[in-house]
Amino acid sequence: MKAKYSDMYLQLGLKIAYYRKLRGLTQEQLAEKLDKSPAFIGHVEAPNINKAVSLDTLFDIAEILDVPVYKFLLFD
Repeated sequence: MKAKYSDMYLQLGLKIAYYRKLRGLTQEQLAEKLDKSPAFIGHVEAPNINKAVSLDTLFDIAEILDVPVYKFLLFD
C-alpha cells in the first residue's frame, strides 16, 4: 500500500465500521460472513492501522452491509 493513500484507507475503514454498527453487526459477525478473521476486520477499521482491502473484499462487505459500494469510495 502506498503511503499517499493512507488517508483514503483510514476513511474507508471508518466507513466500514460506521455501516457495520448501523446494521447491528459486531466485528466478529462481519468477519464470519466474510470468511475472514476478526483481527482482519479490526485492522481494517482501526484508525491507526492502514490495512489494504481488495476490491473483492470491499464488494463483499458492501453486499453484506447492504450499502452501495460507491459510498465507501467517496473521499473528503
